[in-house]
Amino acid sequence: MKAFHNFDAHLRLNLLILFTAGLVFWSSLGSILPTLPLYIQDLGGSKQEIGMVVGSFGIGLLLFRPMLGRLADRYGRKLLLLIGTIVAAIAPFGYLIFTSIPLLMLLRVFHGISLAAFTTGYSALVADLAPLKQRGEIISYMSLTAPIGLALGPALGGYLEETSGYRLIFLLAAELAFIGLLGAIQIINPPIQTQQQTLRNNSKFWQILVSPRVRVPAIVMLLGGLAVGAVHTFVPLFIKSTGVDLNVGLFFTVAAISSFIFRIFVGRASDRFGRGLFVSFGILAYSLSLLLLWQANNTSTFLVAGIVEGLGGGTLFSMITTMMADRSLPQERGQIFAICIAGFDFGLAIAAPCLAYVVEQVGYPSMFAYSAGLTFLGLIIFFTWSNKNITSSMRFALGRGEDAYSLNRL
Repeated sequence: MKAFHNFDAHLRLNLLILFTAGLVFWSSLGSILPTLPLYIQDLGGSKQEIGMVVGSFGIGLLLFRPMLGRLADRYGRKLLLLIGTIVAAIAPFGYLIFTSIPLLMLLRVFHGISLAAFTTGYSALVADLAPLKQRGEIISYMSLTAPIGLALGPALGGYLEETSGYRLIFLLAAELAFIGLLGAIQIINPPIQTQQQTLRNNSKFWQILVSPRVRVPAIVMLLGGLAVGAVHTFVPLFIKSTGVDLNVGLFFTVAAISSFIFRIFVGRASDRFGRGLFVSFGILAYSLSLLLLWQANNTSTFLVAGIVEGLGGGTLFSMITTMMADRSLPQERGQIFAICIAGFDFGLAIAAPCLAYVVEQVGYPSMFAYSAGLTFLGLIIFFTWSNKNITSSMRFALGRGEDAYSLNRL
């Protein structure tokens, strides 16, 4: 991470505090990740109800992220970090209080605001601070908070679920988020870009969403959200149903470790070879992971699937973030990020309830196979529509051509 040595002391400190806040925030979310489906099942929830509760998190993301993106551009990124950590610190107490399915669904919608706010503010702030020549490298390094947090959190949550019960898991999640809030308070917010240089600043949600620079990344994120929803909602239940002797948290831990290791290298490589090659790799890795889950019936296959899933997550989301930073101006970046990532939110919101119905009809393995088909469709779309024509799209997707929609070329 030699790139950080070139920054002044104040910038390094700001990035360090931001990284720490992101780490404990993701650890808070991750601690609940492998245990919530089991918790709802213990409350008597059916597969459909589990899917509805888990999927409600995505509804919170989808409803609030566009508005939060506009707030980030108008009032600064720090406001969103504060909103995200405050909501994340409050929501876990609701799991201790509410036991009915409708109330848990409302709670998950509320909890989803935390991720919508924090990730939008965090991504936009990192993109603002990163020098253009090292943008991919810095964004990849700073995005390591997610895999590290999603390695520590599920491991802690899985351990507490086996030894101490659900109460301590939710208290731990609240405490970690509160530490993130203390860090967010210390972050220095850079000056807000207020110039109205282009009509993009006044564009409406749908105008931005259907614009050439946003629509294909948003579609890819939607299909990625379906894949993530399938994995995070149903892998814990699938592992338990097979009778395989595997701590559910270990699946997410190996995925996070894999994501962590790969992100260290992929950001710098993308500054050299372009973002398209690594977006393609991320989509392909998600497809392979889902196909492995389709055939999984032992510990080693589940762990390999987790490793491959980590490669997909470690590549796809950091590269989409970097690509959208390339395709946006500072004064519109929060809104552009929010709208593009809203595709992921929508996929995550519909994944659990829709795929729960598929599980009831054909079982867990076939559901993962169908999900793999959807992510492979995303790869085809990216190869054919990611740039101005099929030829340039294929060249960009293979790392052989430039991004025609980039606004920040060297």
